[in-house]
Order: sequence, then C-alpha cells, then structure tokens
Amino acid sequence: MFMIRNKQYFGWKAAGAVVLTLFALGWTTPAQEEPKYHNYAEMTRLLQNLASAYPQLAKLETIGKTIEKRDLWVLQLAGATGAPVSERPALLIAANLEGDHLIGSEISCSLAEYILKNYAGNPTIKQKLDRYVIYVIPRVNPDAAEAYWAPARSWRRTNAQPVDEDNDGRIDENGPEDLNKDGVITVMRVKEPGGPYMVDPEEPRLMKKADPKKGEKGEYTLYREGVDRDQDGFIGEDPPGGVNINRNFLHDYPSYKAESGRHMASETETRALLDFLLAHRNIAALLTFGESDNLVSAPAATGRLGTPKKIDLLEMSDASLAEAGKVGIFTAATGRFGRFGGGEMFFSEEMMREFSQRSQAATAASSATRFQRPAVNPATVMAAGDVEYFRAVGARYAEMTGIRQTLTAVKPEGALFQYGYFQYGIPSFSTPGWGLAEAARSGGPPAGPGAATESGPGTGAVRSGTFAGRRMGGPPGAAAAAGAEGQAAESAAQAVDRQLLQWMDKEKIDGFVPWTRFQHPDLGEVEIGGFKPYAVVNPPAARIADLAKSHADFALYLTSLFPAVKIAKLEAAALGGGLFRIKAEVENSGVWPTCLDHAQTARAVKPTLVQLQVEPESILSGHEKSNSVPVLAGSGGRSRFEWLLQGKAGQSIELKVVSQKGGTDKRSVLLP
Repeated sequence: MFMIRNKQYFGWKAAGAVVLTLFALGWTTPAQEEPKYHNYAEMTRLLQNLASAYPQLAKLETIGKTIEKRDLWVLQLAGATGAPVSERPALLIAANLEGDHLIGSEISCSLAEYILKNYAGNPTIKQKLDRYVIYVIPRVNPDAAEAYWAPARSWRRTNAQPVDEDNDGRIDENGPEDLNKDGVITVMRVKEPGGPYMVDPEEPRLMKKADPKKGEKGEYTLYREGVDRDQDGFIGEDPPGGVNINRNFLHDYPSYKAESGRHMASETETRALLDFLLAHRNIAALLTFGESDNLVSAPAATGRLGTPKKIDLLEMSDASLAEAGKVGIFTAATGRFGRFGGGEMFFSEEMMREFSQRSQAATAASSATRFQRPAVNPATVMAAGDVEYFRAVGARYAEMTGIRQTLTAVKPEGALFQYGYFQYGIPSFSTPGWGLAEAARSGGPPAGPGAATESGPGTGAVRSGTFAGRRMGGPPGAAAAAGAEGQAAESAAQAVDRQLLQWMDKEKIDGFVPWTRFQHPDLGEVEIGGFKPYAVVNPPAARIADLAKSHADFALYLTSLFPAVKIAKLEAAALGGGLFRIKAEVENSGVWPTCLDHAQTARAVKPTLVQLQVEPESILSGHEKSNSVPVLAGSGGRSRFEWLLQGKAGQSIELKVVSQKGGTDKRSVLLP
C-alpha cells in the first residue's frame, strides 16, 4: 500500500494530486490518510464502504439525480431490532446545500462513520439506533461542490442550472476569471477619484466605505476579479450555474433575487429532498449544516433569529453588479446585446405594445384587488410557545461543541431549515458546524435580533464608476444614504472582516491574497487581492475529526428530545351484565411536545391517534373508538380516556397510540 508520509516534501497540492491519481487508478484509501475534503467520487466510495461494512445498520439509497447526473445519496442509520424503521421517530441531517460549504459534507459523513463504528461498543449509541432512525444526506448540491477542485476556485454556491443573471438573452457568458493565475478568484480594487471606498486605516488589507461626514475621502471602486467579456459594463455578472439550493425551498422564498431560481422548488435537488421529507413523515427533527445559523446564535426570546454576519469586502465588490440584472435587453435593431449606459437602448414597436398591454393589465389588477384583504408575508418569527425549546437546544449545542461564535452567517431566505419549521412543522436547526470557542466581544458584530437590514447589495450607497463609456456599478444615488441602522450594519461587516483576518493570522491559515498590482486589459492598473474562496466558510481539514465527534454526540442528543408516546395506564373493571369500563392514560415521556405550536397553526403534523381495537358498536358511551389528540405536552404530558363497552369476561382489548413524530405504542388488557 502506497502512503504519503513526507507531506512537507510533496506539499499539500502535490500530495492531493497523488491521492487523486491513485483513486483514478483504483487504489484504495490508506487507513490513516491525511485529513482532506472529498470530491463527489471519493465521498460516494466512502458512503458505499460504510453501507457494505455495516449491512445490518446502514442502508445507502439515491433520492434523485442532479442536472449533471450525480446521485443524491441518503444513508440510513438504524438498528436491526426494535420497531419497523418507518414507525420510528427520525432525525434528518442534510448538508452542503450551498455549494461552497464542504465542511457540512465532511462532518455528516464522519459523524455517520463514528456512530456506526461505535454501535457495538457504546450502549447509548446502540439504544438510540435501535429506537430511532437517522437519515444523512451529506451533499445536497454536489454539482456546485465540485468547483472546489476546479483549476481556479471561485465563490460558487449555485448548482449547474443555467441562469441568465444579467437578463441579456445569453447564459453563463461572463463569469469571474483568474486573471493573475494564482488559482483563486478574489477582488480587484481600482483607484478612481470620487470612488466610494478607501483603504481601512486600522487594517490596510481591508477596505471600507468612506464617510464624508468624518472627512474621509473615497478613492477606490471594487469588482470581482475578471473582465467584461460581453461588453455590457459589468464584470463577472453572469457566471456558470445559478441556483443556491438553500434559497429554493417553500418558505420565505426570495422571489426574483440572486441565486433563488425561477420559482420555489424549481431545482431537481430541491424537489428530491422535498419528496423525501413528504414520504417520511416520521422525521421529527431536522439538522442542516449550512451558512445560516440558529444554533450558535439561538433565537431571541421574541423568536427572531440573530443578525447575519457578512464579509464586507465581498459585499462591496458585489455592489458593482447591483443593476446588472435590471438593464439587460435584446436590441432587435442590431441583434446585439447589452447596449446601455453609454450606448443607446432600442425598443421595437412590438416591445412597446407589449409593455403597454402589461401596464394596463397591472393597473386593472391593482384596481380589482384594492379593497381585498392585504397579502400576508410569510412568518419569520417563531411561535412564542416554541422559542424556549430552540434556546435550550442552542445552549446545549454550545456546551457539546464548544462553538460560541460563528465567523460569518448568511440571512436565511428560502432555506431548508425554515421550511422544516414553518411548513413541515418540526424542530429545525442550522449551523455552519464550526466557529470560535469564545463568544462575540463588545464592539463586534451585533448579536441581537433585528439589528441587520437587507437594504440591498453593499453596505451603503453605491456610486457609479465609468468604464469605456459604460456603467461599472450602480448609477449615482442607486442606494439611499444609510441611516443609523445602515451604519451599524456597515460597522458590523467591517468587524467581521477584521475578525476573519485575526483568526487566519492566529491559526496561520493562508486565506488572504495580498494586494498585488496587475495590468487589466480594460481598467488599466488594478490591484488584485482579498479573501480566498472557501477559506472563510470551511476550516482546515485537520479539524474534521473533532467536529464529527462532537456533532455525532449532538445528533444523538437531539434524538433524546423526541416526543415519545406510551400507554401509561390501562385498566378494565366489570360492571355486571356484560358491561365493562376501560380507563386509559396516554403519556408523552419525551421532552418535545408531539406537535409544536406553530405546527398546529400550519396544520403540518397529524394529531396523535388513540384507538381502542374493538367494534364501534360495542362502545356504549364515553370516548369514541378513534380519538385525536392535537398535542401532548412534553415531559410527562397526559390525556385520559374512558369507555363503557359491552364485552365478555376474558376478552383481550388492545389500545393503540400512534404519533406521527412520537412513535407508536400498543397495550392489551383482559376484561375481568
């Protein structure tokens, strides 16, 4: 067996190339391989090996295929003894919905391996797998994840769905480019009198928005690294791929926003996961590894999530694309695309007539609905009765993982965990899976709810640059001057960037490219630098093993909170004349209720069924044969039932209780 032992000699890139070459030749992985991130083929082999090594515990299936025909794998973990798997409460773990969040895949695969390896020797793990089932979908967005192994790494979260981001009739024709050939796509800064940005005086590697009120003078404009290939005035506005799966689910869907898709559940990956959820109503909790968070920063007492933590350098460069999708147009007169800004726009007679018809229809629709009930926005705040469950789990997560602060956090919109709670009706959690051991310090990003706003790209007003007579960035006044909230959000973003640099410096992580001069074919002299893709959302691979162990323990802890229905009391008394009275008490011995408060509002979870297994006509009075209990409170909540029925001494009467999220229990009593 060939093993790489001298990693200093080979270097990380060379060692990775050798390992990949060996995989291509059919070699097996060394037992103690260097920690690394696995591509799709390697991850598939890892999952297949687990399923074959533990056939009594693990089952590997595909729930669908991506656009590029990769399987979406789900690994089922369940003991061979106990209730049928379909009747057991289940935990679903889903990861890598955002293409660049590879650490989620690695934690998911590794925690599954840890649980399987320790089933025989760990009574707690055995008891959990014999009673519950865990489904692991480690890579929901495999097409996007493969970009990590591309010759030039970019900030790609989106799948392989072609999307015309700049609305010019062409698809994927102008993405970012690795101009300086350093293997990563970063940011370009261009000196421009009156530009909106300046070098941060406290940290020269970073940029900040100049504040004229403080006497600060802007002199830079920022762009993603690349060239305006389609000559429409924007750089890198239409890259390959287009839909972030974690922005494509059926709640709080960000309509018409970047990376969200043409409509809800537009993607094969999204639909495959939704089909799986709907076919497995026994799923009682959801844990996603992604770039949003409600565990490290648990919801506030009001039920609102914490503040997003954005990377300011990326927000500022993305501001140059704020208008890209709004101005693209097919110019029928010349057959050319993208003539706007310094050039003329051409509207054909047919286009003008269509525009007029649409305007009239919109006016008529507005008049027709003027007196109707106003539209209701989707709920984004948790029900008051559910909040403390989430806060308690968040506190336990910090204890078990040691993670008390995330470095970045994306605002969830159309995220899977939002759908899981608000529509599917179960406790749903999301975490980046890694972070810092210390809590946020004062003066850092605001941690309270509602502090962030989504006022558009960037951190304030976007000023217009000029380039070959066209627009580079938004027009003057495209974004309103920020008020107190905007300034707070900007300060928070700057704190995120500084904290990222401090973390990288402390951990000796090569995650930032120093600014270096480059002669741009259109812009002239620029400087290229900034944060490396993947480095800010994925920790070093050496941390995977520890993260997997703590998250395996956390996943098992979540199963200990499941509702658990049982028949706590069942007794029969003879009344004479063939009449009998049966009394029963049904209890939820789990921590969580059988149905969350919001799930009742959404009608997302079936009531608990309590059914006496007798002919209906034998029941003379009392409760019905079949009874529905909307919710059984957790930690010992009970419901009591009583029947007067006609029967025979010695007859066995069975009582059955079925909870969609809390399992099933059966018990019999003999009529005296």
